[in-house]
Amino acid sequence: METQTRPQITAEVTNGVCRLLYHHQMSCLTELRLGNGRRLDVLALGAKGELWAVEVKSSVEDFRADQKWQSYLDYCDRFFFAVPMDFPRDLIPDDVGLIIADRFEAAIIRQCEETSLLAARRKKLLISFGQTAAARLQGGGSDAVFVT
Repeated sequence: METQTRPQITAEVTNGVCRLLYHHQMSCLTELRLGNGRRLDVLALGAKGELWAVEVKSSVEDFRADQKWQSYLDYCDRFFFAVPMDFPRDLIPDDVGLIIADRFEAAIIRQCEETSLLAARRKKLLISFGQTAAARLQGGGSDAVFVT
């Protein structure tokens, strides 16, 4: 059996997450640069305008090296880590959501408490979400910047 690389695991977990969120009637954009300069793995938009952020971690080392995840909290109503099936779940902080995923499917193992974005930030994020999606459909780019 061939060992998967970190980028392969990340891509497979991301795929599973996007499938899961689609079944929750959410639209996903991946690899987004936010107004604070950070790159978010998945931002999902729900029918009522809710925004869920998902940070994918491919390994324990990847998780431990990440000191920036709290900077995403100001850009979403809910925040989740998404990890592969064999990831030790007890490493994930209790106050955030947890998704377990592979390339075919995913499950929300732990839901997190919803916070509410400020109206001005939500508006800017929604506009940026739409502009980024349209630019990607047109083949004109993939890295719109969300205004802070």
